[in-house]
Amino acid sequence: MRDFRDAKAMAKTLREALHTKSFTLTNSESQELVARILGYRDWNVLAATIKATQPSAGSVGPETSTPPGSEIPLIPMRDMVLFPHMISRIFVARDKTRRAVEHALVGDRRVVVAAQRHGADDCPSTLDALYSVGVIANVVDRQTQVDGALKVTICGLQRTGIVRVIDGDFLAVEATPIGEQGGQSKEAAALSNAVLDEYQTYAEVDFSALPPGSKARFGLPSIGDPGLLADTVAPLLSTSIEQRQQLLETSDVVTRLERLIELMSAGRPKAVA
Repeated sequence: MRDFRDAKAMAKTLREALHTKSFTLTNSESQELVARILGYRDWNVLAATIKATQPSAGSVGPETSTPPGSEIPLIPMRDMVLFPHMISRIFVARDKTRRAVEHALVGDRRVVVAAQRHGADDCPSTLDALYSVGVIANVVDRQTQVDGALKVTICGLQRTGIVRVIDGDFLAVEATPIGEQGGQSKEAAALSNAVLDEYQTYAEVDFSALPPGSKARFGLPSIGDPGLLADTVAPLLSTSIEQRQQLLETSDVVTRLERLIELMSAGRPKAVA
């Protein structure tokens, strides 16, 4: 199943399909159309998002891209839990958070996004003020709105533990990346099928009835990567911040998939006789 990372291939398929109908699009026109279909402002933003999800040159994977103990600018969130591979557009109002974003943009664009324990806290500058697990993310795009508000697009990369909070001109944290376990097991593969089946019931959607290629609009990846599937389904559920944080803190993929099934089963609409 294709997702946003296959955008170039999708644009090529679109261009070729339209050509058979005697309708010609340039490469850039087809890319812009795909970007809009996937919910992005334009192709430049989508291309930057794709680049943000790719490991840096010379790295084996996301676990090696950020050394343990690195100090990274912090974006504390009052009412959202970011997951790896999740793309979100947020509004930044606090001065220290704006400075954290600016610092990231002149560096490697990396930030740590972590949920606050108390939404009313305007300056969560201690370990007790934050959940201990967040996500290393990439700042993809930044826009200053007409009213002066800062709109930022972020893309989650990897779970990370928060070791220490540094309160300076902006908030930063000492972070230690967290790896996953059990993602390639047979049990995880079987549970991936069960999660997709359960989600169809939970969201009242029938994937088999959708035209080819339409599944990407739901943001669901294939079951080939159980960990990615779990992290894509998690933010789609109507759950509390605490429940989402629990899923984020569950590094074992099998346990995370099992928990997703439990949450969807509990939240399934009751049948009316």
